[in-house]
Amino acid sequence: MKIRRKGLLILPKKLREAVGFEEGDDVVAEIVGDSLVLRVLKPKVVDVDPNLVEELLRGEDRFEEQRYRRMPQSEENSA
Repeated sequence: MKIRRKGLLILPKKLREAVGFEEGDDVVAEIVGDSLVLRVLKPKVVDVDPNLVEELLRGEDRFEEQRYRRMPQSEENSA
């Protein structure tokens, strides 16, 4: 392989297939020691309990409401 103008590097089909690179993939490049490592960026799928999310959001709402109540009121609001 040869690095071309503007740093363009074309990966041969056998290499792309060996690591599972496909057209349109987002790729992460990392330096490890004196090597360049390329890997496909795959989002992590996380199983989240929707009830837990709702509970956390309600707690955040309560916190913000309490914080607002503790804020000093301006003269305009107290009149």
